[in-house]
Amino acid sequence: MFASANTLEKVQEADTITIGVANEVPYGYTTPDGEPAGEAPSIAVHVLNNLGVADVNVVVTEFGSLIPGLRAGRFDVIAAGMYITPKRCEQILFSNPTYSIGEGFLVKNGNPEALNGYDDIKDKSAKLGVMSGSVEYGYARDFGIPLSNIVTLPDYPSGVAALKSGRIDALAGTSLTMASLAQKDTRVELAQPFTPLMIKGKSIKGYGGFGFRPADTALRDAFNGELKGFIDTESHIAMVETYGFGKHTSPGDMTAKKLCQ
Repeated sequence: MFASANTLEKVQEADTITIGVANEVPYGYTTPDGEPAGEAPSIAVHVLNNLGVADVNVVVTEFGSLIPGLRAGRFDVIAAGMYITPKRCEQILFSNPTYSIGEGFLVKNGNPEALNGYDDIKDKSAKLGVMSGSVEYGYARDFGIPLSNIVTLPDYPSGVAALKSGRIDALAGTSLTMASLAQKDTRVELAQPFTPLMIKGKSIKGYGGFGFRPADTALRDAFNGELKGFIDTESHIAMVETYGFGKHTSPGDMTAKKLCQ
């Protein structure tokens, strides 16, 4: 791994680079044979190939270990659809976003507790599961849900298991992730309709991008240059539609600079 401002030149010379994912469908994961898949890895492979790097390897880790793993040099780019937030911007660099999306809950079939938003969790003192290192923990805390009612889990499979066993009443994540999990298990479903999340009068909508080490400005800038001519094109939409993304998840004119403020 390379942790210097020359990372771009080094990976181009070596013709190889490693990306980090959290095995979260549909954002970033690996196929059974170890190939990169999902919205972020697919875009990453396209961009990196255009930058002259043909060999893109993948490291899978827990979501909460992505930033430490990047900074420690386990991989060179976070390609996990990670939300760009001011707190994360203090630790790493981000590309401009490639998508935007809202929140959702996974609940037991029939939604027996009628949990259709964060207000329901708070009013009914329900247990809400969130993934370790995810923005949903902060959302729940800032919304005023007691910490004793927030259950942190290592990954979404653990969250689904906790939901089915009754350890939690709802699992929080992006609507895309929750819908994807619901398709895989007949005992759970996406909570619908879902009340859009508002915190302190502001609508909460996440924007995901790629993460880079603080010194890797050249790599980040080159990556952004390729994204500028690719995002929202027919080729981009065709690439990500298979994962549930499309024109409806376009980031518009949002930039990492705005999101980091």
